[in-house]
Order: sequence, then structure tokens, then C-alpha cells
Amino acid sequence: MNTTKIIGTILIILGIGLGYLGFNKISESTNSVNVLGVKIEASNESGKQEGYLYIGLAIVLFVGGVYSLNRSK
Repeated sequence: MNTTKIIGTILIILGIGLGYLGFNKISESTNSVNVLGVKIEASNESGKQEGYLYIGLAIVLFVGGVYSLNRSK
């Protein structure tokens, strides 16, 4: 197996994992509670920004992995 295929596969796996972490980070940053019929929302903006950063990096890693796999053919 060629090393570029191995590196490409690793980049794709890391991209998927980092994307999963980013989506979880964003979903955990926003919570809402109903108190006596009143909906109260709380959000953590820095947590959302960190989640979006993870997703952006995941896209870069995934695209780099796909490019690396296609280039090795």
C-alpha cells in the first residue's frame, strides 16, 4: 500500500472525527429550559465558535484526504 493512500485515509478519518466533535460542541453550547411556561435559552458563544472552528478544520482535513487519495491513483 502506498504511503499517500495511508495518509489520505488517516486524514479522512481525522476529518470525520473532528467534524463529529464540532457538531457535538455546537449542540452542547445551547440549552433551553421551560420554567412556568416561560422558555429560557442560554448559549455559550465561545463554545459555538470553537465548534465551528472544529468543523472548518474537519472539512479541510477531509478534502485533503480525498485529494491525496485521488492523486495517488
